[in-house]
Amino acid sequence: MRLPGRRLVLIATVLLGIAVVWAVILYAVAFSPNTANYDGERSVLIPPETSMEVTADSLLAADILRFRSTFTLLARATGWGNQIKAGHFLIPAGASNYDILDKLRKGLQSPIRVTIPPGSRPEVVAAVAAKSMAFEADDFLRALRDTTLARSVGTDTTHLFGFMLPETYFFYWLTDANKVVTTIKNEFDRRYRQYAAEEGNPADLSPEDAATIASIVEWETSIVEEKPTVAGVYLNRLRNGWRLDADPTVQYAILEREGSKRRLFFRDYRIQHPYNTYLFRGLPPGPVTNPSPSSLRAVLGPESHRYFYFVARGDGGHIFSRTLAEHNRNANAYRRLMRERRAQQGG
Repeated sequence: MRLPGRRLVLIATVLLGIAVVWAVILYAVAFSPNTANYDGERSVLIPPETSMEVTADSLLAADILRFRSTFTLLARATGWGNQIKAGHFLIPAGASNYDILDKLRKGLQSPIRVTIPPGSRPEVVAAVAAKSMAFEADDFLRALRDTTLARSVGTDTTHLFGFMLPETYFFYWLTDANKVVTTIKNEFDRRYRQYAAEEGNPADLSPEDAATIASIVEWETSIVEEKPTVAGVYLNRLRNGWRLDADPTVQYAILEREGSKRRLFFRDYRIQHPYNTYLFRGLPPGPVTNPSPSSLRAVLGPESHRYFYFVARGDGGHIFSRTLAEHNRNANAYRRLMRERRAQQGG
């Protein structure tokens, strides 16, 4: 039995209306903004082999998703929920479910900023790097002790940490510790070549020797303008065959024995340790820390002078002298200043 024409039109209209409603709903689910109320971008970390459901939970925990249900609906409907890649992702405000899923399934990661601190110990740098990356601090320390890795970047494990140039780097979250160490070492090599070309490298220092002297300068002074003068003192001593008599090398021995730096006493200068340059001539076996770019540049472009001594001034800077007699007068003046300060603090 054939339905009258009006009924057919009515049914067709109803079906079309339903189709339009579903199209609008699906369009809204896919393309309407589905982020929480924030400006700019927010980040989310997706570990390897994370399910779509856990990914949705992570997006909610990061205060990125507004509605979890519509996200999971589109993820299941398209099959994209099974294609989500691991990594660190930045989701802009106003992103739709389509935008978010498209970024996650294509693995369109954003790099993470890692800033290496200067004048540090390996444990500190490892902790800083691991805080932002997917690996653990012990992974970074193992990379620094890896003889094969050290050889692959043209050095040895004694010097490798000294090449961990303090700068800001950008890595993808899942980059392993070996790659991070390699990248930082390569940046040191690039800076070494740049600074040597710009400053002249008058002492013709190898990267290892430059890093070692720069590490001593790093612990001697934080005043950038003073670093070329301090570097000149140590290079004068080396050139004349003197012992370096560098306090940072004694501090390094103390650090290894006691776990932290402290005020040095006269007895400390007799510590039997291969890094103690009060006992052994020449450079210590390796760097005592990771020097900053300003310390490296200072060593490759040292101030030319006739200073062989320097002593703290009491305000962070140093007084430089040419003779031992002059140095002793300056040192005695510094000791008096310290006694007066301690007396004032005790009073």
